[in-house]
Amino acid sequence: QVQLVESGGGLVQPGGSLRLSCAASGSIFSINAMGWYRQAPGKQRELVASITSDGSANYADSVKGRFTISRDNAKNTVYLQMNSLKPEDTAVFYCNAMVVTTGARALDVWGRGTLVTVSS
Repeated sequence: QVQLVESGGGLVQPGGSLRLSCAASGSIFSINAMGWYRQAPGKQRELVASITSDGSANYADSVKGRFTISRDNAKNTVYLQMNSLKPEDTAVFYCNAMVVTTGARALDVWGRGTLVTVSS
């Protein structure tokens, strides 16, 4: 019913930047919170940043001042601008959205993930 498709991952050198995008599609009535999570090899998935429908953002301490989350409600899209990337940022990044469908169902939707590798 609802899909999230991430894009923008890749290989970047330490200190570099990447911008991730996540577009939601399907039977969407509204989207509440959207967020980005990441999972590094051998570690649990963790919240990186989240943003409410009115634009209030929340960040993990490890990315404050380096990452910026934003969203375009008209396009049902959330972005993650990542600057000053470090090797420890290497992970699969997942998009998440709390969606209300046109059929009045509340869904917790995940994307398939996009790999970010920070290495020289």
